[in-house]
Amino acid sequence: MTEGKERETPFFISLICGGLAGTSVDVTLYPIDTLKTRLQSPKSFMSAGGFRGIYNGLGAAAIGSAPGAALFFSTYEFLKVRVNNLGIGDPAIGHCVAASCGEAAACLVRVPTEVMKSNMQIGDGKQSITQTFKKIVAQKESNAFMSSMLGGLYRGYGITLMREVPFAFIQFPLYERMKIKWSNYRNKEVTSYQAALCGSVSGGIAAALTTPLDVMKTRLMIGKDKNDVVYKNAADVARRIMKEEGAKTFLSGIEPRVMWISIGGFVFFGAYEEYRSLSMKYCGYE
Repeated sequence: MTEGKERETPFFISLICGGLAGTSVDVTLYPIDTLKTRLQSPKSFMSAGGFRGIYNGLGAAAIGSAPGAALFFSTYEFLKVRVNNLGIGDPAIGHCVAASCGEAAACLVRVPTEVMKSNMQIGDGKQSITQTFKKIVAQKESNAFMSSMLGGLYRGYGITLMREVPFAFIQFPLYERMKIKWSNYRNKEVTSYQAALCGSVSGGIAAALTTPLDVMKTRLMIGKDKNDVVYKNAADVARRIMKEEGAKTFLSGIEPRVMWISIGGFVFFGAYEEYRSLSMKYCGYE
């Protein structure tokens, strides 16, 4: 990989490899995500489940993991080459645009499963995926289309994008830049292990900086505060957190979030690069 030249990955390969990598991370590190969600819950950590049932909601997460990651990486790999081929200058711009579009596509799958997962993670563990799905669909939202067609399944889609786009703006330019610098230093393409390290560092930095948005996203997806008063929107969540709990609440769960995404970044990008390398060779592209 040389400065200014993007590596191109066939759409089908990025689709399959992204799905495999996403599933590898979400299933392996699920307990850390559960602890993070419970720390961000309007209930106390122990009332939200504590250390009990840390795999509650794993089925819901697994359903959306592969298609969500596949949509992201296929969109990202497709667009980053084409945007940067327009001659816009700094490759980081293309990475930001591609990553943002990838997140918007992935959230179409990710948000409904995140809503279900979050509710199951702080529940009593007795509700099945089907029961949780029916309960959320039955909820009425202020948006007429959402209310009539999807219930609460897409509750928090806007704030999720507000979290994911800044996250992608931070992580992917850092990730790509580190890979290029490392590749140029070694005078050959980085290994899967080295790509994994780049993904871990860039992901941890992005995770820390976007934790306040993640707290707001979690609250909206849960739907109600500790007194069962429904959250209206992201602005309402922010206002009530400031008034009732204080600014420090916006950093709730930052430790497990950074840990989860740093480890997850290592596994995700390492697995993606390894799957990609094997697939490219098997399909005769390398």
